[in-house]
Amino acid sequence: MQASIDAVRVAGTPQGPVPVVVLTVDGEDDVVPIFIGFSEATSIARGLEAEDIGRPLTHDLLLDVMEELGSRIDRVIVNEIEERGDGQGGTYIADLHLETARGETVVDARPSDSLALAARTNAPIEVTESVFEDGRDDSEKFDELEDIRNVSGEM
Repeated sequence: MQASIDAVRVAGTPQGPVPVVVLTVDGEDDVVPIFIGFSEATSIARGLEAEDIGRPLTHDLLLDVMEELGSRIDRVIVNEIEERGDGQGGTYIADLHLETARGETVVDARPSDSLALAARTNAPIEVTESVFEDGRDDSEKFDELEDIRNVSGEM
């Protein structure tokens, strides 16, 4: 299922504020929210804005190294949710599909890192049907949340 990054927001939880990247899926009203860390959220937001801050951050550096080695990101697939033993959500799993000088290769990666790279390259994002079904939520819940760029003074 084709997806795109709709927003990077901050949700209030009992443990405190937690960033969430909201993926929209083509043809669906519900979204797939993935809760991530503040560093990754800030990196995704910077990638979406195509903001050049001078010195490369980690995701920028990785892309620079990949390009120097003749590679490019073909697509990102969020393909699994590993359920936690306590029934409280799960861990999202993604694959980063790369075109390299030796052909296509697939690298296991955290969705947050994969999405930060996709945001910088406009690489297609996909979610499997099972991830959509297991992770889907009402989009209205996330429309009201604060944008990460309004929360973090580091942007």
